[in-house]
Amino acid sequence: MEAYLAELNEAQRAPVLHKDGALMVIAGAGSGKTRVLTYRIAYLMSKGVDPFNILSLTFTNKAAREMKKRIAEIVGNSEAKNLWMGTFHSVFAKILRFESEKLGYPSNFTIYDTQDSQRLINSIIKEIGLDKDVYKYKQVQNRISSYKNSLITVKAYFNNPELMEADAMAKRPRLGEIYNAYCERCFKAGAMDFDDLLLKTNELLTRFPEVLAKYQDRFRYILVDEYQDTNHSQYLIVKALSDRFQNICVVGDDAQSIYAFRGANINNILNFQKDYDNVEMYRLEQNYRSTKNIVNAANSVIEKNKSRLEKVVWTNNDEGNLIKVHRSVTDAEEGRFVASSIFENKMQNQLHDGDFAVLYRTNSQSRSIEDALRRKEIPYRIYGGLSFYQRKEIKDVLAYLRLILNPKDEEALVRVINYPARGIGQTTMEKLTVAANHYKRSIFEVIENLDKIDLKINSGTKRKLDDFMTMIKSFQVTNQTADAFVMAEHVAKKTGLLQEFKKDGTPEGIARMENVEELLNGIQDFVEGQKEIADAKGDLSEFLEDIALVTDLDKDTGDDDRVALMTIHLAKGLEFPYVYIVGMEEDLFPSAMSMNTRSELEEERRLFYVALTRGEKQAYLTYTQSRYRWGKLIDAEPSRFIEEIDDQYLEYLTPPMDSDYRYKPMIDSDIFGEVDKSKLRLKKPKSGTPPSSHKPSEEKLRKLRKIKPNIGEPTSNSNLFDNDLVVGNKVEHSRFGKGEIIKLEGVGNDKKAEIRFDNGGIKKLLLRFAKLDVIG
Repeated sequence: MEAYLAELNEAQRAPVLHKDGALMVIAGAGSGKTRVLTYRIAYLMSKGVDPFNILSLTFTNKAAREMKKRIAEIVGNSEAKNLWMGTFHSVFAKILRFESEKLGYPSNFTIYDTQDSQRLINSIIKEIGLDKDVYKYKQVQNRISSYKNSLITVKAYFNNPELMEADAMAKRPRLGEIYNAYCERCFKAGAMDFDDLLLKTNELLTRFPEVLAKYQDRFRYILVDEYQDTNHSQYLIVKALSDRFQNICVVGDDAQSIYAFRGANINNILNFQKDYDNVEMYRLEQNYRSTKNIVNAANSVIEKNKSRLEKVVWTNNDEGNLIKVHRSVTDAEEGRFVASSIFENKMQNQLHDGDFAVLYRTNSQSRSIEDALRRKEIPYRIYGGLSFYQRKEIKDVLAYLRLILNPKDEEALVRVINYPARGIGQTTMEKLTVAANHYKRSIFEVIENLDKIDLKINSGTKRKLDDFMTMIKSFQVTNQTADAFVMAEHVAKKTGLLQEFKKDGTPEGIARMENVEELLNGIQDFVEGQKEIADAKGDLSEFLEDIALVTDLDKDTGDDDRVALMTIHLAKGLEFPYVYIVGMEEDLFPSAMSMNTRSELEEERRLFYVALTRGEKQAYLTYTQSRYRWGKLIDAEPSRFIEEIDDQYLEYLTPPMDSDYRYKPMIDSDIFGEVDKSKLRLKKPKSGTPPSSHKPSEEKLRKLRKIKPNIGEPTSNSNLFDNDLVVGNKVEHSRFGKGEIIKLEGVGNDKKAEIRFDNGGIKKLLLRFAKLDVIG
């Protein structure tokens, strides 16, 4: 036996040694599917298959590089180089370079990226004279992309009355005209976009049988990774190329199909056995990654899906800790819990920052997590997106706020003076900059004194500049009495920023809206927190100072040992010893936009399965009782996915109900007769003890049900503080950390404590609001 085969278990070895014919490998999470693909290729080569005759398709270039490197170690680098291995798009682009002249393209055709495509579509919309608010170029580009991935060519579009009617109903009756013009312009420019690499390959293999025969003969053995994520266009290419020899091996996991929004079709893997003759099915069910508790908990959730292939994932790993469930009052408290938990785990278990990952459903959720990690000085890295405060839309809002406090802040002024667009162009800005330098004044001062300066600016532009100046000055007046949240919300509306994001209905536009909403939530949370501080106002000046100090800690040290923050979609294929899945609430996860059909809900459940199975040793699930939405505290409901996990795998870190909570009826109970009020008390599990797995699900729902927080009411221990606090007490605050009381003053509701915190800051807190714990 080859030495590398000894590294495989029996289940992994079977598909590796299966040389000819169609086979499907259903690989559970953490079961070693990449190793199976890699060693299968090495085995085929050891049995005399020419590497030129092997095609291996992956979904990332990183995966292809890693596989090729491992194969080179086994069979030698020179032979490994002859493999056709890469992503769908890179391999098919290579084929198209060879065969492009048959389709009328030069061999050195340009490949347009998304921005290139959008710019061309935008210019076509302008040339035709269409309303850009109806024909939004990003939405049109998304629509054309979906057509191409569904093999709907321009000709097919105009032969499909239903499609044309759907676009007409959406008030875009000329979308087909744009699609046609776009394709003609790309062809004229000798360019293909990203979607064309699939569409044109299908055209090539369909229109030219001799080309199909050539590549069928070339690719005698085909291997496809992540087959559950293939779209219709990719499926047809693979089907055509493998049809002659049918030596095709697909590897995937229907339970990890999470890309339907990109066109992925889970039916490709569910129906594989119908597409090929005598398909052999192999299952990789042993998980090498996670503890028994994590594996079993994930199984108990995914079994709720009706559309799935049967498999039982298991592990020989340790039992491990129970999955910890934590309830917070607000999302800010959720962030503080995650940061504190990471810090404690790191200290107690001698772990690295890189051992932790925080996963969320949407990018906007990173804000409260980032704030909390910064305050604990825990380094982190955002994957697949900018740090929250570095995102363009956030910087745009903050630039307006900076300008209110300091109109001389030219970086802020240049950033927003024409965003949203108000007809103040680059030429005007250059003239203003020259004048400001000449008179040694700020640009804003130049705008204030336009009538006194001889600048060649037309009257229309002068009026626009005057309107901008007036708007900023009106904000300054409002700022004299408004708190930071009221001011920020007012600015976001009055400047037209929110309207700008609302007009853009693409997923990116929605994400920008969510991010601005999250910024406002953070400001409202900051204002609430400032109420504890005796001399604080909670105004714009305090907020911007706080942000400036916080973001200053976010320096790039070039160190990879950081906590990973990312969406669950990006986490696929990765693994971490400790995983925190945050925002486990209805309408957030599962997403409110993904619960219209059973198939959408099942995809959300698969997404949760992916999140949970990223964990190796410990998983945390966190949810809040309330979450800020546009500055308003909205009640949140625990996610159904927590309910779907078998109770025996869970440990509640916070009691799901306060012991003194009772249901308070709003009508007189006498009208119903006698009521056994003892049944109205909702019980909580003993601390640290997981609930019994035999309790009915209704009990679990009752445990998870929320309690409305009494915002602004004195804390339950405020009387204790009133009577018992003395100078010298050691205390801990959820926001400021540990400190020592150095002074007490006032009585009753006005009693204040001056505290020197370990970070060097001194704060004067109102005790009736302060969230303090006495620790010594």
